[in-house]
Amino acid sequence: MGDNLHVPHEETKGIVEDTVDGRLDVYIWDMDETLILLKSLLNGMYAEAFNGLKDVQKGVEIGKMWEKHILDLCDSHFFYEQIENYNKPFLDALLQYDDGKDLSGYKFDQDGFGPPHDDDNKRKLAYRHRYIAQKYEKGLHNFFDQETTKLWDELYDVTDKYTDRWLSSARAFLEQCSSGKKDAMSSVASAVGAVDSSDSNYQQVNVLVTSGSLIPSLVKCLLFRLDGIITHGNVYSSWEVGKVQCFQWIKERFSCSNVRFCVIGDGWEECEAAQAMRWPFVKIDLRPGSSHRFPGLTLRTVGYYFSVVYGSPDAEDDKD
Repeated sequence: MGDNLHVPHEETKGIVEDTVDGRLDVYIWDMDETLILLKSLLNGMYAEAFNGLKDVQKGVEIGKMWEKHILDLCDSHFFYEQIENYNKPFLDALLQYDDGKDLSGYKFDQDGFGPPHDDDNKRKLAYRHRYIAQKYEKGLHNFFDQETTKLWDELYDVTDKYTDRWLSSARAFLEQCSSGKKDAMSSVASAVGAVDSSDSNYQQVNVLVTSGSLIPSLVKCLLFRLDGIITHGNVYSSWEVGKVQCFQWIKERFSCSNVRFCVIGDGWEECEAAQAMRWPFVKIDLRPGSSHRFPGLTLRTVGYYFSVVYGSPDAEDDKD
């Protein structure tokens, strides 16, 4: 990358300290063809797995509508045309260049951002990242009008029906793998908290590591209703650095004796990266009837993968 990246260790310290006498489970997710379906709709692979029971062309049309939504949102609200060639692995990567300037009246279209990628332009990019983080936290309903919101909701529902509830089932599973609470003190540390169980020290966190570039990945989280479960600070892009590097950063962030990691995805890259880290890997399978898909995947199944690497599962892992 060529940058001295700010890797957020301090922001996660409280989580680690809270789990000294308990346990922390970190779920590391791939995005495409795991939490959402897009590529497999566009190329017909999802429908073809049903041997004629699904309309391939309808899936392609649904995928194209999602593509349009994603590109429109990237360009209209997230500076994508300006920063497409300056992809970073996470939004806080250039935090050291951000001087905290009030951006409420800042003229992003008049600040001369562009090459060369020097300290001045890194500061301007850091401003954009901070602004994007703020928009992400507010959610789509804060800048979608009523008509656009209606179209978005309809597309989500049509897609969920076409995919036999893949989207809503994946989202529900994410909620199971999360406390549902947010730490307002830290963007990267949020989506973590005590699980409602007999063990108040048991904590969980969802982290996304996608091979796509960062801004479109954040936009996908918003459009596919994942932003309430995966915070912007827990979204990583492995586009330039690779998944092993992202996994190493995550391991450093959540470094404590009682932490367990599990990678869930559909591709070879996250599989090989998980093997390199000696973490369990759950391979998502698009085919109907598989238990490694949505709906279908359960905490019991994931608990089995945990147990293979970390030892016998306890009662918390066995719950459905």
